[in-house]
Amino acid sequence: MNLNLNNKYALVCGSTQGIGKATAMALASEGVTVTLIARNEEKLKSVLAELPAQRTHDYIVADFSDPKQLKGKIDDYIKQHHGFHILINNTGGPKSGILHAASLEEFTNAFQMHIICNHILVQACLPFMKTENYGRVINVISTSVKEPIPGLGVSNTIRNAVANWAKTLSVELAEFGITVNNVLPGFTDTARLDQIIKAKAERAGTTESEMEQIMKNYVPAKRFAKPEETADAITFLASASASYINGINLPVDGGRTKSL
Repeated sequence: MNLNLNNKYALVCGSTQGIGKATAMALASEGVTVTLIARNEEKLKSVLAELPAQRTHDYIVADFSDPKQLKGKIDDYIKQHHGFHILINNTGGPKSGILHAASLEEFTNAFQMHIICNHILVQACLPFMKTENYGRVINVISTSVKEPIPGLGVSNTIRNAVANWAKTLSVELAEFGITVNNVLPGFTDTARLDQIIKAKAERAGTTESEMEQIMKNYVPAKRFAKPEETADAITFLASASASYINGINLPVDGGRTKSL
């Protein structure tokens, strides 16, 4: 299948590791010009050097804990360079913990990083997408949208807010050739999963290796996903071949979620 992604521009958030990095690699391999965005410039430079060289890729240094700074950075970049056909919203999840013990600050910070920053980026990218009559907004969130995950109280709350924000946008923007979809990774072999395994093991009074096996047993495939497997799903949704897929939540979880 030809995904027809040559000469498209993509902004990939959280692209120095895990699913974000794998997505940047996958898009670049399909001929997309990728702009990485994250807060660590050294890591950004390292990933930039790994991207396929058929396009002139770039990066933006921005911290999603500072929405005002992010807005200034993205507005300046678009003004000086180009807009984006593809926006991959991908931000590290809030820390684990039970919901009733979460502080108000945890909610505020998570809302800023996941809703406000996503919204800033969408608003910055929309004019170019409308002009091109082509836009793909893909949000990497969580299977907690379908089934809340024990011990991730704030994350469960905020991820569902992102899903509903995205669904609303998908209805508003479809007439402009812009789709908005959510990818819901299951247990994926990333640094984030390592943190979750450690926290779960501590709460359960067991070892991390034992908890890892317990979690793999939850999955019909009996393994964790590779970041590249999620990146492949994202890349398809970014393509012209997915032009009539809009407003969905796509689990990439090996069949773990029980809901349809």
